[in-house]
Amino acid sequence: MTRGRFAPSPTGRMHLGNVFSALLSWLSARSKGGEWLLRIEDIDPQRSRQEYADLLMDDLLWLGLTWDGEPVYQHERGDIYQHYYERLREKGLTYPCYCTRSDLLATQAPHESDGRVVYAGTCRHREPQPGKPAATRLMVPDEERTFTDGHYSEQCVNLAQQVGDFIIRRKDGAWAYQLAVVVDDALMGIDEVVRGRDLLLSSPQQIYVAELLGFTPPQFIHLPLLCNGEGQRLSKRDRSLDMGVLRERHEAAQIIGRLAWLAGLQEQPAPTKATDLVARFSWDKVGCSDITVDAEALFC
Repeated sequence: MTRGRFAPSPTGRMHLGNVFSALLSWLSARSKGGEWLLRIEDIDPQRSRQEYADLLMDDLLWLGLTWDGEPVYQHERGDIYQHYYERLREKGLTYPCYCTRSDLLATQAPHESDGRVVYAGTCRHREPQPGKPAATRLMVPDEERTFTDGHYSEQCVNLAQQVGDFIIRRKDGAWAYQLAVVVDDALMGIDEVVRGRDLLLSSPQQIYVAELLGFTPPQFIHLPLLCNGEGQRLSKRDRSLDMGVLRERHEAAQIIGRLAWLAGLQEQPAPTKATDLVARFSWDKVGCSDITVDAEALFC
């Protein structure tokens, strides 16, 4: 049985892009007769709020996107992450990193397309500095690694050249996304991960961590992004398309219907329920190009 998941961060109200990802993830799992789990990724103590977690769960239920079992909260799983963190350390592939953001920018300009900085390995051979706060980085091999995305086909990535050694524990002690998500997906039995293509480069990092820990990586399926008129992916700053505003102005079936239309699942943006889309869902209908959304015109 397929087991998918939706794993939002409770740092603000969900926006239309989050809902688009949740809907396609839910449809992909349900169309295969599978389960769909909910994980609240609240490992960032400075930005995560329970009130946002409560709101996003209420929004999902209002939209008809029900999940199986109880929600999993990452903030409750620190001991589990610690166990697998120690296993990576025992392999001799980790080291403390004292670099600041300004240090990173001084060694290499951000990647033009997404602002990403490829870590240059500055601290890989430095002597430890006891008492000084440090993040923990995982060494990556300088070799091409290939994986097959369920929507964007074969991807070839050299982690050393396109990412660099990446953080698995932050300087403030918080667990990093690339470690926590791998451990959680494996222990929750997740075998299908559907998410926006902005996370495409995270997949080879997570596959690498999974292999080091002896886990079988899930099937990754990435989807096109919903973008505003400036070509930027929708985010919490696009207030006119967050769920608070949308729920005040529209019915759940209107939102689901228009997202289904944007995804290519129906020819018209007619109101529909998520359950009515299950039988006709296919990834073959979903395009690969990002989708521009006009907040004013979308619900006319």
